[in-house]
Amino acid sequence: MYRIGIISDTHGVLREEVKQILRSCDAILHGGDIDSQNLLAELMAIAPTTAVQGNNDRNWADPLPEIRYFSLYGLSFCMIHDKKKLPGKPADADIIIYGHSHKYQEAREDGRLWLNPGSCGRRRFGQPLTMALLQVADSGSYQVERIDLPQRAATHAPSPSSSLEELSRTELLKLVQAVIRETDKGVPAEKIAAKCSVSPQVARQLCRLYLTHPGIDAEEILGKLSLS
Repeated sequence: MYRIGIISDTHGVLREEVKQILRSCDAILHGGDIDSQNLLAELMAIAPTTAVQGNNDRNWADPLPEIRYFSLYGLSFCMIHDKKKLPGKPADADIIIYGHSHKYQEAREDGRLWLNPGSCGRRRFGQPLTMALLQVADSGSYQVERIDLPQRAATHAPSPSSSLEELSRTELLKLVQAVIRETDKGVPAEKIAAKCSVSPQVARQLCRLYLTHPGIDAEEILGKLSLS
């Protein structure tokens, strides 16, 4: 029996719980949005790793392909970050791995498994943290297991622009409402940043959205907020 750990959208965070599971695996597949070469190197030190480039992987990830076709333990795979960019249905693939949405998805169509392991990196908008474990028998049969991870914030220090991804939607709304109140008082963005425990860049972005869209409310600001 072979074990394949399938992850995606780590965005620079490799949680200890994820590493513990991956250490029991014979191979690792990463569906993109890795974030850093160091994280990929850490994965490769745990087990042989196959990865594709995600839309947020830049420069260092240029050597990584956007789509890969490969065989592993008697199964044929196709892997891409955003399945909407597939040139067509991969007829020869037993399993199609993808990511991008941060949502776990598992479906079988025409004898093929379509699998999005979700995100096991930064928690985004309160979505669950997930990964998948594929167990392959010598006969070529396999079983897939969804793994739900603890929903606590990552211990890695997030970058200012991505730190908001650790907040639930309710927490984000409270933050935006606080920024609106302070902006109405005429408080500068730098002071708002300190008071609300966000980066000056995030505070300026929120203030700008509020001031340049008269009548906008917190929900609408959140809809326009860029976290990437």
